[in-house]
Amino acid sequence: MASNRKQKRPGAKMHRKRTLTAYMFIAPNLIGYLVLTFVPIVLSFVYSTYEWNLGSTKIFVGLKNYIYMFTKDLDFGRVVWNTFYYTIGTVPICLILSLLLAILMNQKLKGKVFFRSVFFFPYVASLVAVAVVWMALFNPDKGPVNEFLRGIGISNPPRWAASAEWAMPTIIGLTIWKQAGYYMVVYLAALQGVPSELYEAAKMDGASAFQRFLHVTWPMVTPTTFFVTMMLIIGTFKSYDIMYVTTQGGPGTATKVLAYHIYRRAFESMEYGYASALSVFLFAIVLIITLIQFKGEKRLTSYL
Repeated sequence: MASNRKQKRPGAKMHRKRTLTAYMFIAPNLIGYLVLTFVPIVLSFVYSTYEWNLGSTKIFVGLKNYIYMFTKDLDFGRVVWNTFYYTIGTVPICLILSLLLAILMNQKLKGKVFFRSVFFFPYVASLVAVAVVWMALFNPDKGPVNEFLRGIGISNPPRWAASAEWAMPTIIGLTIWKQAGYYMVVYLAALQGVPSELYEAAKMDGASAFQRFLHVTWPMVTPTTFFVTMMLIIGTFKSYDIMYVTTQGGPGTATKVLAYHIYRRAFESMEYGYASALSVFLFAIVLIITLIQFKGEKRLTSYL
């Protein structure tokens, strides 16, 4: 028995050493997550029950901030509507465009490496640079888009970001232009993992190109579609930087979304307690949508 224990000790020591090494590898990311994500989330829940402005002491007010949010904040209903409008307008189009670009780039085409780089470039480029180019293209007075529209006989083209009606579609277009290249690469990786034997078998059965997409490509990329959809929804709900760089939420409140509303309340009005309550509301919306997505994952996703 004693000899068996002596034999087990070196193995146990090696196991502890490997476990410690594993924890050392994950520690930087875990510490960063705890300090920069988990702790701020917990503090947001706590501060949402306080009235706290810059230079003043924190006063516990319970649910007062939430009552104010739903009853007295005149911009709240508008920014929630704008957030859903922005998300619903961005996610489906970006999803479809990314998949179509990936299918195109997966074909045997000349110069496809160059075009992949072109489509991916807006994602890695500075948001400020991309926004400046986009706003110049859609400048209502001298932009090439409106010049083209006037050239084909449209005498009064849209004023795009300067118009309350067209400002949000302009921002949606900018978001799609910047994000589609990244998700194209994600889809491209998924397409390259589809076994070629499946396409060959489908061709032998006489399936058309559309039928091959419907019965081979689409089922094989549904896990990627689930991932892309989830990331796009979360990204659009928390987006504020595009509005900050381009329209500052205007004209009026036409492009003021919930995340930008939180930013202005926190860092312009210095209402940290109320901004925390808005953050908790945004967290709740994203959590509910994420849970619904995960609940429907098994029905919509095919794992082969």
